[in-house]
Amino acid sequence: LRLRTELDGTGNKSEFCVFQGASYFRAIGAGETYGLSARGLALNTADETGEEFPEFIEFWLESPAPDQREIVVHALMDSPSVAGAYRFEITPGPACVMEVEATLFPRKDLAHVGLGPLTSMFLFDAKDRTRLHDFRPEVHDSDGLLIRNGSGEVIWRPLNNPRELQISSFLDNGVQGFGLLQRPRGFSDFNDLEALYHKRPGLWVEPKGDWGRGAVTLVEIPADREIYDNIVAYWRPAEPFAAGSETRLASRLTWGQDEPLPGGPARVIGTAMGNGWHSGQLVTIDFEDAPIFDDGLDGIDIHVASLHAETTPGVIQRNPETGGPRIAFGFEPGDRSMVELRAQLRKDGAAASEVWLYRWTA
Repeated sequence: LRLRTELDGTGNKSEFCVFQGASYFRAIGAGETYGLSARGLALNTADETGEEFPEFIEFWLESPAPDQREIVVHALMDSPSVAGAYRFEITPGPACVMEVEATLFPRKDLAHVGLGPLTSMFLFDAKDRTRLHDFRPEVHDSDGLLIRNGSGEVIWRPLNNPRELQISSFLDNGVQGFGLLQRPRGFSDFNDLEALYHKRPGLWVEPKGDWGRGAVTLVEIPADREIYDNIVAYWRPAEPFAAGSETRLASRLTWGQDEPLPGGPARVIGTAMGNGWHSGQLVTIDFEDAPIFDDGLDGIDIHVASLHAETTPGVIQRNPETGGPRIAFGFEPGDRSMVELRAQLRKDGAAASEVWLYRWTA
């Protein structure tokens, strides 16, 4: 099922949304090209028992009025473990916005449910180029997971193409939003005339109402080619959905290039990593220029921590290319195969930047 409308003011209609089979769908804003996908529901993702893929088996479209900009699509979901009724109110434009309402009817107890599931591709960037010989500096549909948790903290987790399957859970209560974003926006960031990765949209999921306790879950799957979608992110409720119950959910999905949290703490705009000067690993993190840095960097504190490795205190400098601050620090993994890292800039005890989280793997 493909939806078309005029997006660019030329009078020509172009495709802006497509439902692709199973419960997968994609959308773009004006001037963008398709990238990551969403799904109606995920079940048992990365479980040893195997994943179940519900299907949209029927669609109904409401006929829009002559001047109506949005289109309403109803979809019936079916699967061995669950049935569901969905309503999508889809508005095209500079960003494509979807208001989604869903009612789920589990046939079995659903212990591993993924709400608002997103699927994307990440092959490599400046954090790790050791396995792929490629003319492009970066290859990915999305480069990071952004979370605004229930307490209002903003977290940026750069994506990885690991050697082995990796699952990360960010525990929360009442998550305010999460999404997979594409932050590099220059052609030179990718140098790809065919794939046009700099025009791929990000996707931000905003729950309507309280989704309760659970975890934003990130699944990173090893991949050796860009044709494979190897990244999955979703909200996993802490409590199972009981067989015979009825669960109503609502969310807003925004597909576009603009940042979903304007005016928030300074964004992470780049992460690079490699061998240290003497031993261990060296990390550099670039943050965007923001008003909080207008008085200089003397009052900006660096907070770097790791659960598994010793880290150096860190150095902060102004990046003349971006105008914003860059921090650099080292860590010594020793014989560990995995190290969790955390960094943030603070001023007078308050957040000056997003929280940067990363899982380094050997």
